[in-house]
Amino acid sequence: MPVVEDQLFRKIKKMTGRAIGDFNLIEEGDRIAVGVSGGKDSYSLLHILDALRRRSPVKYELVAVNVDAGFPGYKTHIIEEHLRDHGFAYRMETTECYRIIEEKRRPGSSYCAFCARLRRGVLYTLADELGCNKIALGHHLDDFIETLLLNQFYIGTLAAMSPKLQADNGRHTVIRPFVYVEEQEIIQFTFRNEFPVVCCACPVCGVVDQKRKRMKQLIRDLAKENPHIRKSMIGALGNVQLRHLMDRNLPSFESAGSDENLV
Repeated sequence: MPVVEDQLFRKIKKMTGRAIGDFNLIEEGDRIAVGVSGGKDSYSLLHILDALRRRSPVKYELVAVNVDAGFPGYKTHIIEEHLRDHGFAYRMETTECYRIIEEKRRPGSSYCAFCARLRRGVLYTLADELGCNKIALGHHLDDFIETLLLNQFYIGTLAAMSPKLQADNGRHTVIRPFVYVEEQEIIQFTFRNEFPVVCCACPVCGVVDQKRKRMKQLIRDLAKENPHIRKSMIGALGNVQLRHLMDRNLPSFESAGSDENLV
């Protein structure tokens, strides 16, 4: 079934196109590996990028990449059937991440964080094999601002995600074109298009991290008072006032300017 091209589709496509333009995420000749886990975010990203590709003056290619971590019960055949039915170029990769996690994960450490690092390494390797210079991930606006709050409250650092990040290996660029798209919009888009969402089947699948759950609730509560809170927070990530921060590693700024406009 083709994607429903309604008002929501056009809105998400517009916001994604805006992010691509604002951060120069896609350039002529790019070959992009799109990480497709079987979740709502990655399905939506793949379809939106493909819709943009069809009418873009900038020529680029997409390859859907699925990394099977090896958790028993992960229904990769459903994902593959969806990719095949919609005519996407794709690669299904089976790994032993599950075994490595069980053997190496420290007690009490994050299951998801360890798994994500391993799968990211596999994605880099596959990008090389597939001739892809960029890797697209489905992190959305809510992921960005929740990560910002998590880092502030629990890590003590002022950091979130970057829409465009050069990988440590120097060969790949990670892009997150959904930086302006809210999670609720992706949920609605997935529901309307009946994407076959598949759980990764890991031991904590479906369990929301309690700290992240608190951040989600905090943002929902603030949104009751200020419906534009999400847009304000994502805007703040692109409006950094260095001289009003206190990182001792930054150059010292002496200024006669006033702080009266700061809260």
